[in-house]
Amino acid sequence: MTAEIRVRPSRRLTGRAEAAERVLSAYVAEALRFKRDRDRLLELVDCLQEEHGPVTEDERAAAFQEWEDLDAEHEQRRATGKHNAGEAA
Repeated sequence: MTAEIRVRPSRRLTGRAEAAERVLSAYVAEALRFKRDRDRLLELVDCLQEEHGPVTEDERAAAFQEWEDLDAEHEQRRATGKHNAGEAA
């Protein structure tokens, strides 16, 4: 004669497992969105390089310098509290 024992998981453990699954699902969904966005950007880069040629080191350096200048300007505005909405950054 064989006896069968059934154990029901507690609601607390089930709830924790479901919460962990939701967190994991959100993490995976965010990773997939990030990959999709990155793939789209790479496609755009390929298309632009095909049309206009590759970016030169001088162009790349100029773009990064402009980016750093904008970051510095934004940081200065944050520090001084000056936010002129009518002026381009």
